[in-house]
Amino acid sequence: GVYGKEQILRFIKEGDLIGYRSLLCGEQFQAKAEAMTDVEATFLPSDIFLHLLEVGPKLSFVMLQKIAFELGESSNTVTFLAQKTVRERLAEILLLLEQKLGTDPEGFIKISLTREEIANIIGTATESAIRLISEFKQDELIEVEGRTIKILNHEKLIKLGHVTL
Repeated sequence: GVYGKEQILRFIKEGDLIGYRSLLCGEQFQAKAEAMTDVEATFLPSDIFLHLLEVGPKLSFVMLQKIAFELGESSNTVTFLAQKTVRERLAEILLLLEQKLGTDPEGFIKISLTREEIANIIGTATESAIRLISEFKQDELIEVEGRTIKILNHEKLIKLGHVTL
């Protein structure tokens, strides 16, 4: 961000691609990617990637679908940040993280996030995120174990976040 403040834009999982938008636009990659767990990544040189798009209509179509999907996600994010309260944003992001990343055998969302990272995702101060997480715990909406969160009451979170999954 403008003053060096981080904003988490999205989470990727196995099989997802990063950096292609900048490549297709001829721009420098402006964001940074940070692994939260051990990963195996494959680098595809730009000339090879662009050649594959030129000669492979199926790949080009799949990339077009991916770009359209991510454009929709970006539009939803703008609306999310502009029109929802911080409480609504936290409720929604917990549900979306669970949906995208899944849960472990104990029901905890498969991601370990600091309070600062949660604040960056929902666009608020760390102190506000800490307070809201505590309120969600008191209201028995979630259970927290260190940096992991388990959703206890999906229905109330869906209602609170005005979410349609």
